[in-house]
Amino acid sequence: MERIAEETEEDYQKLINLLESFNVDIVRVNTPVSQEEIGKHSKYLMQAPPMCPRDYTAMVGDTFYMPGSGISAEKWETIKGIDWPENTPQSLQEFQNLNAQIKYELSKKFNIFPKSQTLLPIEKLLKSQGNKIIYDTGINTAELTRIGQDLYFGTASYHQDQNALKQKSEELFPEYRCHIINTGGHSDGTFCPVVPGLIVSLYDVPSYAELYPGWEVVYLPGQSWDSVKPFLDLKEKNQGKWWVPGEELNDNFTEFVEQWLGHWVGYVEETVFDVNMLVIDEKNVVCNNYNEQVFKAFDRYGITPHVINFRHRYFWDGGLHCITSDLHREGVQKDYFPERGLT
Repeated sequence: MERIAEETEEDYQKLINLLESFNVDIVRVNTPVSQEEIGKHSKYLMQAPPMCPRDYTAMVGDTFYMPGSGISAEKWETIKGIDWPENTPQSLQEFQNLNAQIKYELSKKFNIFPKSQTLLPIEKLLKSQGNKIIYDTGINTAELTRIGQDLYFGTASYHQDQNALKQKSEELFPEYRCHIINTGGHSDGTFCPVVPGLIVSLYDVPSYAELYPGWEVVYLPGQSWDSVKPFLDLKEKNQGKWWVPGEELNDNFTEFVEQWLGHWVGYVEETVFDVNMLVIDEKNVVCNNYNEQVFKAFDRYGITPHVINFRHRYFWDGGLHCITSDLHREGVQKDYFPERGLT
């Protein structure tokens, strides 16, 4: 575990140094829980730290979408016990004041590292710069691809009601053209529009031809998350038990430790190409490894690839795109498909 933490921070620093060389300003946040508090309440370890801000935040135009800091009445009704106050806590502080009496129930039912608290420095920064903030946990750029005037929403599952998703997206973003892509999960783990005219994708998606007419698609079947499906199945089987002290005699726990801390720690250093790439600009993209087919395509489009191997991306459930979330880009918004018009 110590090695995983150290190598993760090493890879963060490599990514930070690369981005800063392109004059990108970096803002890092920390979980608002001290080591002392963690020691007092070991159940805090039930939840993994929020490593992937892309999974719950999105900047669309000049509006930032992020989780709210309060506790909703619906959430309160779900987690409260029989002797708990009837009134819904109106702030995180009110909620935490109850922690002494209900910490065990909370650790089972509620994420004790509220993402909204983690994002407080970002919230203050964006407000000071005049950005509008909408508190909505349903909008994130792991399932949303922004290309000028067009927004592409990935489905959470292959069986999701696409008509309902499209209706919701059009209600939220009437000034954009909204499209649905049946990715069956986070779209940034399925495909990456690297530059106008080029997409790198794990597998064929029938709607590419319609949604991106004339664009080249480079397919990489069997790469990325598909390569580590046995480990993903094991993580699902364990359901986070590896965070809990006292599980050393649990067979699932033992299997997890032997698989990840033995075989998988070495495996993540192998050459598995991840489409979860971070595009700096039209000439520079950050990727985790070399792939001959992809790099030849980059060369055709005048793109320089920068390799930063985020070695434990499968452990943290996120690649280079997931562990970042862009807040501001210079320039003006373009319309790459003006023939579509605006409704």
